[in-house]
Amino acid sequence: MLFWITIKSAMKSLWANKLRSLLAMLGIIIGVGAVIAMLALGAGTQAKVIADLDAMGTNLLMVRPAQRSSQGVMQGTQQNLVVEDALALVELPWVDMVTPVVGGNVQAKYMNHNTYTNLQGTSSLYFTIRNFPIEKGRGFTEEEEERWSRVAVLGPTTATDLFGPNNPLGETIKINGFNYKIIGIMKAKGDQGWYNPDDQIIIPYTTAMKRLFGLTNLREIDIVANEGVDLSAMSGQPQGSMGNQAGASGYYHDVPPGEDTVAGLMRKRHRQQASDPDDVRVMNQADLLARRSQWVTNFRILLGSIAAISLLVGGIGIMNIMLVTVTERTREIGTRKAIGAKGRDILLQFLVEALVMSGLGGALGVLFGVVMALGIPWVPWFSDFAPPLLQAWVMVMAVSVACGVGIFFGLYPAYRASRLDPIEALRYE
Repeated sequence: MLFWITIKSAMKSLWANKLRSLLAMLGIIIGVGAVIAMLALGAGTQAKVIADLDAMGTNLLMVRPAQRSSQGVMQGTQQNLVVEDALALVELPWVDMVTPVVGGNVQAKYMNHNTYTNLQGTSSLYFTIRNFPIEKGRGFTEEEEERWSRVAVLGPTTATDLFGPNNPLGETIKINGFNYKIIGIMKAKGDQGWYNPDDQIIIPYTTAMKRLFGLTNLREIDIVANEGVDLSAMSGQPQGSMGNQAGASGYYHDVPPGEDTVAGLMRKRHRQQASDPDDVRVMNQADLLARRSQWVTNFRILLGSIAAISLLVGGIGIMNIMLVTVTERTREIGTRKAIGAKGRDILLQFLVEALVMSGLGGALGVLFGVVMALGIPWVPWFSDFAPPLLQAWVMVMAVSVACGVGIFFGLYPAYRASRLDPIEALRYE
């Protein structure tokens, strides 16, 4: 009964000074709201990074040439990947699919429309490997690859740039001055910031190498591993190296990689000595995801830390208000002690007041944070950010921390009130 009387007395005291209580809660409201909104922004960014990597394909290894170096000076990318390397990789027991890739930027024209876009020359497996479903028409076939056919599949953005709302299937466009027939349109994936898969043209790699670019070397070889395969182990280069240990010229091995790994097979095919660095870089999704996830995690910690400062400021505000309250109610405290109230009763009353202010401020802060998070995409400065992702555990954590801050900063004023001498308190003017 005494406990509930104490709580009731605390609530009455807060209600009697509504404006002061609201101002004390304001720091907690802003702090909790900022934490929820900022962590929602970070969570949305992390989810988008993972989705973007998943959109590139699953169980994916990308083999690219390393850079040449002479006496520590980079001299450009090596030209050492050939179609035969891709054919050799197909024979590895853990490999599911392989596709060669060449590419470059091209000028595409249709009547009075033109666009400068990226072109990929690859095999028919590329659409499956990179998870590029065809929405209209079809992809090219192996027979068209063998015949160096001038056929093309467009990304939806490229198709809109050239044809507007019209159907491009069956039409002919000029790519760097040569005619190509449109046989398919890919399904939209959305701009990923650093790479837009919707703005590109895909043609057979044989056509790109022999007819368009006049190349004999590949830019990249994409490999899809069987389910359950350790990509880092099969790459022959440790995760996190990204093909580099001693500069961008390639990875140096203390122990030669196995011949069933990508690095080992490439070293054998390219006739490298044991002391030579790898002349290829093997990148995998686990590596890319780890790097980007670490960046996003650091980003979230930074945002959360900045927002948490508001909680600290809010706690200090509560302490200041509580100290003023103790001073104003000195005679009341003396009266209560004179009629039998113990120090712990006074301590409990003021702690309850601090807890109510911080708890109510935390609840209002959750509402404020949700509104902020939902409103972020409408702010022009944040229009390019990923949509915020609200998480229940963040809200619970923020309110819990707010209550903890209230108790921590309310403890000293409550202790000070409980230690007042009743006679001196009654004499206080």
